[in-house]
Amino acid sequence: MFVRALRIRGASVLGRSMRFHSSLSVPSANTTPSSARWQAIRSAKPFSEFLTDTFNRQHDYLRISITERCNLRCLYCMPEEGVELSPSDKLLTTDEILRIARLFVSQGVTKIRLTGGEPTVRKDFMDLFKQLGEIPGLKELCITSNGIALPRKLPLMKEYGLTGLNLSLDTLIDGKFMLMTRRKGLSQVLKCLDKAIEVGIPNVKVNTVVMKGQNEDEILDFIDMTRDKPIEVRFIEYMPFDGNKWSEQKMFTYKQIMDTVKSRYPVERLPGKNGDTAKVFKIPGHQGTFGAITSMTSNFCSTCTRLRITCDGNLKVCLFGNNEVSLRDMVRHNASDDELLSVIGKAVKNKKEKHAGIGELENMKNRPMILIGGLVFLCFHTIKPISHVQWLI
Repeated sequence: MFVRALRIRGASVLGRSMRFHSSLSVPSANTTPSSARWQAIRSAKPFSEFLTDTFNRQHDYLRISITERCNLRCLYCMPEEGVELSPSDKLLTTDEILRIARLFVSQGVTKIRLTGGEPTVRKDFMDLFKQLGEIPGLKELCITSNGIALPRKLPLMKEYGLTGLNLSLDTLIDGKFMLMTRRKGLSQVLKCLDKAIEVGIPNVKVNTVVMKGQNEDEILDFIDMTRDKPIEVRFIEYMPFDGNKWSEQKMFTYKQIMDTVKSRYPVERLPGKNGDTAKVFKIPGHQGTFGAITSMTSNFCSTCTRLRITCDGNLKVCLFGNNEVSLRDMVRHNASDDELLSVIGKAVKNKKEKHAGIGELENMKNRPMILIGGLVFLCFHTIKPISHVQWLI
């Protein structure tokens, strides 16, 4: 019954997709090209209807969490004792991750980012990374990491196709690092940053969650890193996640961040790209740039082109949404690609225009589960709390 229902629904969605594709046209082969651009237009494929929502957002960016485990215990992420881990048989296997990734790339996803937890603690991380880098059509393969276990892996990861590194770092003071992460490791993170620059990893970014009373006094120190390093430092407004006891009083806003920077430096706004999460700026004379991610005071939902796969195989279309659908269960029930695409398409079409406002998000903060699940596209699933800020960055 499960597969049959999917097949019937899938046929309807597939039919619409075929009609959608056939209604589009490209210049004919007889057109005289004025440049190589015509050839690119002729060979371009229409973007998949399955990954296009009702607001015409084309989701070409997939974030895959490959582990729940982490070797740090950051204050805004999880309690010191950690979180209850899922049984290993509930997590996606390497083959399942690769099948899902290939399916999304076949439909137009051009960028994949690996997150966690801390992705490098997965035992087969390098093998998985290598195989992802071999997927035809994938243009960007990135990782968000705390950098602790990364320095020795970076040269080979670049060879495998690493195109971007987001490094989580909230303080440049050793003692404060231990307080905020409940672990040692600042020197290793800074070593990772230098190594990434040394081996020529493109698009190196430092993600800094700014918390009032914790590290707002270091904003200018992080800005100074961009003087001689070709990196982007991104300041992130503190957000409510399960277990972090968020309150508005702890939040240092985008305006306060910018006022702090402008107290010392002139700033120049840089043009953004569709789907950017950060507002990006440059200080004259600095090699690098800095940005701000304003999820709480000014969301970027209208240009969001991200989809997320949890480490236990659920598709999330919105970080703060409360709907998930288990692709893992479908894969393990031998669902075909068409059946998977049918369910993926329904989930994407169900994506809201924007997430809840700051008041509603604050009210969720201390619930045992920040998101409440239910019957979603033929799969009953209890949604687990978000346990790591890497979901966003």
